[in-house]
Amino acid sequence: MRAYLSVFRMRLRMELQYRGAMIGGILCQMFFGLILVALYRALYAGKPQSVPIESVATYVWLQQAFFRMMVASDNELLDKIRSGDISYDLCRPVHMYSFYYARIAAQKLMGSLMRAIPMLIVAFCLPKGWGMTLPASPFGFLACIPALFLGFLCICALENITVAFTMKTLDPRGMQGLLNLLMVTLSGNLLPLTLFPESWQRFITLFPYAQLLDAPIRLYTGVYAPAEALRIYVIQGVWALILIALGLSMWNANRKRMIVQGG
Repeated sequence: MRAYLSVFRMRLRMELQYRGAMIGGILCQMFFGLILVALYRALYAGKPQSVPIESVATYVWLQQAFFRMMVASDNELLDKIRSGDISYDLCRPVHMYSFYYARIAAQKLMGSLMRAIPMLIVAFCLPKGWGMTLPASPFGFLACIPALFLGFLCICALENITVAFTMKTLDPRGMQGLLNLLMVTLSGNLLPLTLFPESWQRFITLFPYAQLLDAPIRLYTGVYAPAEALRIYVIQGVWALILIALGLSMWNANRKRMIVQGG
């Protein structure tokens, strides 16, 4: 366990070095957040929806604040797979899946916090209907924190599944592009899932992608009552276990049949 905590801390420190990228990411996410809110305000001006525009704006800002958590990937590991340098890591006296799970968890956590905190502060300062609103209730706010953590575990597990596919194909672009498309669409980043038809929501809210950020945001905004939090936790926990087990089995299978590329 000490080795995994050490690599987690080292990755956290490494992420703190990229302050220029952090500032650029904040400005980029703020820009896209304002564009998306403006588009939804124009939509509401033509035809008001059942979900208040304030809730939609809050949904957008929370998605943008934690966007880094969804799309960050361990490019160093992908380069090692393509070059064959991963063979050196196979000699480490550690469990490889857990080792890289700790790395990607630290990368996503620190990268998200560095962008989310200043972004949310600015979003709270924007006028009503453009920026963030306070949580629907104190209990809803407290309930969304464990949901965000469980969603975080699912995201890290999905990233390791992408890496497992890369071990087979040696090129991450195809599978990574497909999984990222599914993620941004079915997690609510492209269009808030609360604006989908009710018949669709019954199914897509059960998918693993909806557990990443949609479920915590619904608890925050009051779409899900705090009494429903336990049901949400069970769904997220089951998906986290399934995704981790799937990724672990894929890593173990790849390790037995791995062909190292490069010189």
